[in-house]
Amino acid sequence: MFKIRSSKYRHVFCDTPKPEHCYTGMRLSTVTGDQQYIKASSKYYAVSLFGGGGPLHVGRLDRPGRFESGTSQQVEGHTGAVLDVEFNPFDDAMLATASEDSLIKIWSIPDGSDGSDEWEPTDANGLAKKGSNLTESLVDLVGHRKKVQLLRFHPTAANVLASSSADYTVKTWDVEKGEAISTFDGFGDNLIQDLVWDVKGDICATSCKDKTVRFIDPRAGELISSIEKAHDGLKSVKLTFLGETGKFLTTGTSRQREVKIWDMKNLSAPLVTEAIDTSSGALLPLFDNDSSILYLCGKGDGIIRPYEFEDKAPKFLHKLNDGYRSATPAKGMCLVPKRGLDIMSCETARIMKVTNNNGIHPLSFMVPRKSDAFQDDIFPDCSSTVPAHSPDEWAGGSSKAPKTMSLNPALAGQNGSGKKMKLKTVASVSADLKEARERIKYLEDKLKEAGIAY
Repeated sequence: MFKIRSSKYRHVFCDTPKPEHCYTGMRLSTVTGDQQYIKASSKYYAVSLFGGGGPLHVGRLDRPGRFESGTSQQVEGHTGAVLDVEFNPFDDAMLATASEDSLIKIWSIPDGSDGSDEWEPTDANGLAKKGSNLTESLVDLVGHRKKVQLLRFHPTAANVLASSSADYTVKTWDVEKGEAISTFDGFGDNLIQDLVWDVKGDICATSCKDKTVRFIDPRAGELISSIEKAHDGLKSVKLTFLGETGKFLTTGTSRQREVKIWDMKNLSAPLVTEAIDTSSGALLPLFDNDSSILYLCGKGDGIIRPYEFEDKAPKFLHKLNDGYRSATPAKGMCLVPKRGLDIMSCETARIMKVTNNNGIHPLSFMVPRKSDAFQDDIFPDCSSTVPAHSPDEWAGGSSKAPKTMSLNPALAGQNGSGKKMKLKTVASVSADLKEARERIKYLEDKLKEAGIAY
C-alpha cells in the first residue's frame, strides 16, 4: 500500500528577500578557492573585500543596507587577501581570518560591552556610517609556511581552531596559548579542499585533490582512516558529519553531481549514492544537526535543495520539496546559527547567500504554523554558547557532546552564557605596561623622598 512519508518540515519554504532586507555595496575579493566566501555568527556576518591589506567587511545581521568603502568600518590587518573567515561558536564577536600572507589572526569586534563604541558599518536606516577601522588583532597564529585556506573552530572545546594551508598541512591550534597542538602532513602534494569536525570534535575530516577523504586524530595529528576515491570527478569534494549517528556525507561528481552517505564503522563502500543533476559547480552541504535537515547548495547556480536525513536504510535522505530557486547564481553560502533566527516567526534556517554583483541575500526558510506559541517540535534544543571543556581538557582526551540550550524566548534568561576569553591587543598591553612603569617610578620617588629603603 502506498504511503506518504510525514515530516514536520515537509512544507518548509523560502521566499526571495526584498531589496531592503539585503546587504549591498561590497566590492568582493576576486580570490577563488574552496572556501564558502561568507561566514556568520548569530550577530554578525563577514566577507572578504577587494583591496590591499586584506580588508574584511563585518556587518551586523540586524542592519541590512549599503556598505560604502572608505566610509563604513572594516577590519584590516593582513598583508594579503583574506581567504577564509570563521566565527567562534562561543563568542559571537570573535572571529579568525586566514590569509595569503600565511598568518591566522584572531579579532574581537567591539560590541559596546566594555564601554567601547559599538560596531556599526551601517546605521539603523541602512545607510553607511562613518567609524574607525579595526586594525589590531588579538592573537597572531604563526606556523604555516604558505597561504592559509580554510579555518574551522572546534564545536565543543573553547578556543580550539583547525586550519589548512597550501603547505599541505592541517594544524590544530590552542588560541589562548597562541601555539599549535598538532600538525598533520600526510597529504603529499595535494591541496586540501574541505575541512570539517565531527559533532564532539574528536575527529577532523578532510578532502583534497587526490580524491581521498582522510579522517584525522586532531589531538595527535595522526591518520585514523580514509576513503580512497570517494568520487570519480575532478570537482571539489565537500564533507559533513550527520550528527551523532555515525554517518558521514560527501558531495562530488562522477558523470553528474552526486551525494554519498557512508558508515564510519565501514568505509569500504557508500551506504547510498544519490544523483542530483548535471550542473558543473561544487555542491555545498549545509547540515542542521538539531533538525537533521540538509540544505544542498550549488556554487554557481541559484538552487537550494532541502532534504531530511533519517538514519534508516535504505533511503537515508528524503527530499522535502523543490526548495528555493533563483536566477541569481551563488558565489558562496553559510548557515546562521539557530540563536540568530526569528524563532517566533517559525524561521527554521537562514542561509546567507553571496552573489557576484547583487550583494548578500538572507534566505529565510520558514515552516508555516497558525499558532503564535513557541513550536517546540520544530525547534529542539541547539548548541549553546557555553563550551563543554577547555583546550587543555580536550587535548588531554576529554570527549563531550555540545552543551545545549532552549530556543524558547520565555526561557532565554535560564540558558546562561559562556565566559568570554579576555584577550588584549599588543598595543593595549604596551600601553598598560607603560602606565604601570610610570606608576612604579612615581612610587619609588616617593619612597626616596620619605627616606624609606626598599
